[in-house]
Amino acid sequence: MSSTREETVSDRFDVSGVTPDGAAWLASAGAYPRSTLALWDERPDAPVVLPCGTVFDVVGAPAIFGRRMLDRLWDEGPGSGPVAAFRGRMLLFAAPGTAQRLPALLHWEEFGRTKAIPPLLCHGTGDAVTVPAPMGAAGSGTPSGCRWLVAPDTRHPWLPGPEVLLWAAVRAARAAVRISIFPPAEQDAKVYDVSRRR
Repeated sequence: MSSTREETVSDRFDVSGVTPDGAAWLASAGAYPRSTLALWDERPDAPVVLPCGTVFDVVGAPAIFGRRMLDRLWDEGPGSGPVAAFRGRMLLFAAPGTAQRLPALLHWEEFGRTKAIPPLLCHGTGDAVTVPAPMGAAGSGTPSGCRWLVAPDTRHPWLPGPEVLLWAAVRAARAAVRISIFPPAEQDAKVYDVSRRR
């Protein structure tokens, strides 16, 4: 990765931590938001498990593919909502209902093609995810790799829906796999230069 690329990535993503408004938004997903906020006041480096489906859904992607999706969202699309890294996966926070709709859209998009998009884990109603600590960083007592890449900073963050994440996944897959409309050439095939034909 070049130094200029590292500068733009560090400028783009807020890795310093969650703002108080962002913490309030996260805590609102749980049954007892005040208890979650009290825990974070006492231990701002404590990750918590929060339910999905009402305030946010979460789409988990393998780390490398998730990073490609995140790059597409920021370089060519509308940006992303909060994003975390946890145990080798990228957790993209999405609009409620995304977990239910995205698998059908992915199946429709990939029907009849090679499966270039790895399995995405969609967490919605009835699921829960581990949310990184508001002020935690890797190596500060938090589980390995449990950190914010794009920290929530408002009480009402923009969250991508299923169509936006589908677009990002398809773009990331196309960037990873070179697609050609021509079949691969046979190894022993004779090649003729027809550009000089009359």
